[in-house]
Amino acid sequence: MAERLKIPLLRVTSESDMKKEMQALVIDDEPQVREFVASVLRSDGWHVQEAANAESAFEMLNDNQWSLVFCDVMLGGADGFAVLRRFTSEQPKAMVVLMTGHGSAVGALDATAFGAYDYLLKPFGVVEVLTLANAVRTRMTSHSDRRHAENSPKAEPIYISDIELIGCSPAFVEVMKLVGRVATTNLPVFIAGESGTGKEVIARAIHLRSRRASRPFVAVNCGALPAELIESELFGHVKGAFTSADRDRAGLWEEADGGTVFLDEITETMPAFQVKLLRALQNGEIRRVGANRTMHVDVRVIAATNRDVEPEVSAGRFRQDLLYRLNAVSIRLPPLRERRVDIAPLVKHFARRVRIEADGDINFSADAMKLLEEYPWPGNIRELENAVVRAAALCDTTVRPEDLPERIRKGTESLKKETIEMQMVSAGVIEEWPLLSDLEGRYVTRVLTHTGGNKQAASRILGVDRKTIERMIKRHKLDAPAGIRNSGSGSV
Repeated sequence: MAERLKIPLLRVTSESDMKKEMQALVIDDEPQVREFVASVLRSDGWHVQEAANAESAFEMLNDNQWSLVFCDVMLGGADGFAVLRRFTSEQPKAMVVLMTGHGSAVGALDATAFGAYDYLLKPFGVVEVLTLANAVRTRMTSHSDRRHAENSPKAEPIYISDIELIGCSPAFVEVMKLVGRVATTNLPVFIAGESGTGKEVIARAIHLRSRRASRPFVAVNCGALPAELIESELFGHVKGAFTSADRDRAGLWEEADGGTVFLDEITETMPAFQVKLLRALQNGEIRRVGANRTMHVDVRVIAATNRDVEPEVSAGRFRQDLLYRLNAVSIRLPPLRERRVDIAPLVKHFARRVRIEADGDINFSADAMKLLEEYPWPGNIRELENAVVRAAALCDTTVRPEDLPERIRKGTESLKKETIEMQMVSAGVIEEWPLLSDLEGRYVTRVLTHTGGNKQAASRILGVDRKTIERMIKRHKLDAPAGIRNSGSGSV
């Protein structure tokens, strides 16, 4: 009857079959770690074998159909990535977890992009091992997941010297694990994060770990393009479409055919353009301004914003259907103040760059590094880079507190003072009635810092035109917000 009606018969994995499939291999040159992971897995019902190096693991590769492999990254001979490549190639059903005591953002990105199930930072405990083991056991019962794992092509490793992902904080490593997983898909990605957190760098990392890596990556700052020109810039135009259109011109969308388009500050676009962008995303077709026909263009879209997008949707400034289309995968980049452990390696990285240019070593005193690590960094990594480059240019061979910008030297002290004053005002101990002009100057400074110095975006937040913004800046003698530049440094 089932065959006549063509009803698919579902295979239910029995408990005995499941136990036969629960084969795990633990690879680590540290006996204590290897035995710990193995004992936890055995207590959970897994059949476990152990290997002290990659070469031994390769000899055991065909001994079983491995379901779960825990492997250290740093081994005596071949490393954990070599194990990952062999196992994902020859036993695609095996879920490989890379373990490391020297975790990094690039390591997390490459691990998941090249097929690892997860990237586990040492030290870890029983809970972390069991959580991963249970997740793999759940996947083992889903045959569709396993077929997908077998048929999904892996991205080839691509290392580009000017793309540097600096950091080892847990928050940033978790982000990079997600970046690695999404890179090998063709899904649209929506990146949210404050100005200066490295959204374009993350977008490039996704592109370079994707199957589109050999094709163009085109970055578009939507907030920097006038509303009346953005459609022509992206989709192109035909001769005569408007006064200055003296010839046919292909847009950036066509330039990126087969590759990736990165739409930065996507929330700065107007609703009229958003409708056309939505159509391009839905159908994969664009129409040049003034043209009568559409053309098919194959691009992957990564969008980004430094705003909280939900209020923009509620206010009617950003289309909800476009957000749904762009938001297949959402990535939130943590601000620098949430990954303070990464400040020191970032500082050393920027200092090395200056050292190479100046042909001399640059060091940081303990007091200077303490100030850098405690400062809240409203401009995030851009601001940090500018501060380090400035200090390195002013010092002899060692950066001291006096070489740092005044806002950093006084930043922590001022922050504490403001907090105390606010508490005293709230308690009624003191009354503070600042001048309206002072409040305006402070507020405009905060908005410009939030928008990364983008006056068009700031005017939108404040509800005034750009000329008014410029008058406010001149009236209050405001400098450009710290760390503001036209483009990122290539590091996050």
